[in-house]
Amino acid sequence: MSEQNNFPWGPATGVGSMPGGDARETAKTVTGSLIGADGASGDFPHLAELPARGPGADMIGRTIGLLVEMYGHVEPSGWRVSDRPGRDTRRARSWLGEDLDALEEFTQEYTGPLKVQAVGPWTLAAALELRGGELSLGDPGACRDLAGSLAEGLRDHLADVRRRVPGAQLVLQLDEPSLTSVLRGQIRTASGYRTHRAVDRQVVEAALRDVVAVHDGPVVVHSCAPDVPFALLRRAGAAGVSFDFSLLTERDDEQIGEAAESGIKLFAGVVPGIDGSLSDPAGSVMGVRTLWRRLGLNPGTLSESVVITPACGMAGASPAYARAALAHCVRAARSLANNPE
Repeated sequence: MSEQNNFPWGPATGVGSMPGGDARETAKTVTGSLIGADGASGDFPHLAELPARGPGADMIGRTIGLLVEMYGHVEPSGWRVSDRPGRDTRRARSWLGEDLDALEEFTQEYTGPLKVQAVGPWTLAAALELRGGELSLGDPGACRDLAGSLAEGLRDHLADVRRRVPGAQLVLQLDEPSLTSVLRGQIRTASGYRTHRAVDRQVVEAALRDVVAVHDGPVVVHSCAPDVPFALLRRAGAAGVSFDFSLLTERDDEQIGEAAESGIKLFAGVVPGIDGSLSDPAGSVMGVRTLWRRLGLNPGTLSESVVITPACGMAGASPAYARAALAHCVRAARSLANNPE
């Protein structure tokens, strides 16, 4: 963790998805909002996802396109395992290539942190159907195979991004919005009448740890669901946890305090991800300051412990709002740094 404590985290970034379907325009927006004009420290762009383009651009399809020797296709019920790469897998890979080309164009000579996202092993297992129509989640062997294929695919993906943006210091984000439901046995079976039994916490942690280990830099786990398992993610090797700040309750305090004290970076989603009025920047981070006081933590550590983000992905926002929200995250982070108390 000591190396990750020295990582040049930026003060604000996006979660992942953005509105629209124009890869080049989106990359221009993200880099323009999250890379300073002087390219100095304080930058933290991310590789955007554009799910409005359709199946294969959604986060599940995009990640299926990364898998090694595993393929998927779209059924009316969702993504299902295939024997060979078909049209849907090829489309997912093509769109990812477009997004990478656009990012590469706007990050020439960039040398700061850069975040890329993929769905984590448990949300993927809770979404990808086996050939018979049941979810991978119900088959422990399928879960292991999926996690192994994902790990290999992420290794290749990260190497590709490094080639394209050689000066960047990569952060891998694993999206795990279904993780809490997997742990609690709340994922419904194909029939909808039953739920899959809860997966043992040690099994969940071990699979996450194996996927986290493929990256030699920091890994952040994102969930915009309630009751994020901060302690489990910390044990699995996550360097940061990204969450919807509005869903926190005081029962999360102990886990968050322990995470902050252990050096975990907290990606606080405080800016709404859908169109609405934006408060002043100081108002957006007021809750973060209040949390810090409640936990008895040193206000001076706030800006080095917290990254400001939207509450979740912004695929449902308008392009104008998404641009404004990213800029607002940067201003809110600056407010937090300048006035931690």
